[in-house]
Amino acid sequence: MDIQIDTERGRGRRDEIYLQIRAAILDGRLREGETLPPTRELAQRLAVARNTVAAAYDRLGAEGFLAGKVGAGTFVRAGASGGPSDPDQGARVSLRPNEVWERVPDPPRMAGPAPRYDFRAGLPDARMFPFDTLRRLLGDEVRAARADTLNYGEPAGQPELRAAVARHLGVSRGLPVEPADLLITGGTQQALDLIAKVLLRPGQGVAVEDPGYPPARLLFETFGVTVIPVPVDEQGIVVAEIPEGTRLVYVTPSHQFPLGMPMSLERRQELIRWARRSDAVLIEDDYDTEFRYVGRPLEPLYRLDEDGRVLYTGSFSKSLSPALRLGFLVPPRSIRAALVKAKYLADWHSSGPIQSALARFIDEGGFARHLRRMRREYRARHELVAEVLRRDFAGVCAPIPSPAGLHLSAWSEYGTRELVRRARRAGVGLYTLGDFSVQPGRAGLVFGYGSIPASEIEPGLTLLRPLFDQGK
Repeated sequence: MDIQIDTERGRGRRDEIYLQIRAAILDGRLREGETLPPTRELAQRLAVARNTVAAAYDRLGAEGFLAGKVGAGTFVRAGASGGPSDPDQGARVSLRPNEVWERVPDPPRMAGPAPRYDFRAGLPDARMFPFDTLRRLLGDEVRAARADTLNYGEPAGQPELRAAVARHLGVSRGLPVEPADLLITGGTQQALDLIAKVLLRPGQGVAVEDPGYPPARLLFETFGVTVIPVPVDEQGIVVAEIPEGTRLVYVTPSHQFPLGMPMSLERRQELIRWARRSDAVLIEDDYDTEFRYVGRPLEPLYRLDEDGRVLYTGSFSKSLSPALRLGFLVPPRSIRAALVKAKYLADWHSSGPIQSALARFIDEGGFARHLRRMRREYRARHELVAEVLRRDFAGVCAPIPSPAGLHLSAWSEYGTRELVRRARRAGVGLYTLGDFSVQPGRAGLVFGYGSIPASEIEPGLTLLRPLFDQGK
């Protein structure tokens, strides 16, 4: 029996001896009935204390791998070894996930180096996060923590945060929401997960915008439903293209992702009428609504709904930071209790100290001030991207009018993955519209400006422009 002590692995000598003997037994190198060296002999061979070997033997004996007899020594216990006659000797169990998970792409690698000029959509400016204020508020919560406040919390969310979010939605979106109507979630993605668990059954139809938000579509697919991509036009999702029998429709009406236009009032009313007629459910993802630069926000679907069919969701990922992992869901009261149960079973509750700090940040006016500051900054970037595209990309890009958000999309026959690869090699990061599409559609590009400083926008786009000529 060959044992090599390797303390570079970070394990102690006893653990090394235990693990190597155990592995030798399991793969059949040490067979049933074989005798192990006496503890003194093995200790001398490995230059370790005899107690170290004895402790490893004791653990293997307690787990059923070894047995000992006085005067006979220590040997491999019957049934512990794989043995040469075992047809599965040396085999390893190869667990396989359900088939749907084979189709889900790997998560994006956000920890790697960012492009020099980062026009990727969906990223807020982390440099402008209110570090000092939230550091102080979170520190206050930790210092004031008591045993009861560090215990398990309410799955629906801390009452003070639900009250703060309800007031914010009342002021910013005109939603008549009570704190009891709200559920605090781990971002919008968890809200969608909870809704799917509570409302969907395998085989039912779920309609999504195409192009649209891929993580939502992929999440629904994991529940065994039939996901139906529905085209969008300049007014939003084409309601006439939603198949009969569809159970749920997921939409981004305030700022269609990724094209950017809002859903017209007429189309919203048409969608509400369709849901009533089809006995269907609507999920309204009101993302980026805080960053609107032209005109007044259109009325949410939630306000137009008279039947309790709309579930309204949003998050603090773009308005503050995705690292907070906090969002909210306003469901019809008829399913609120079931959603709270689903949240409890998913992760019990979101972080208590962070919820409390965010509640104070909203109540003390810090969130409103932060939004005003970010809205000015993002509006300047939005206008600069639009200006440079109109001036320098005429003939190769046609910007799609958008009144809000952290990105601007443009129709372009050059909007290919090959162009994106060339851009990345040149230090410019961006996406194509095809990255967000299920069915082949009109080509285009998506220019995010959330994470790139205004001073870098024009140099980055100037570097990108010659790459279009290379594709001719």
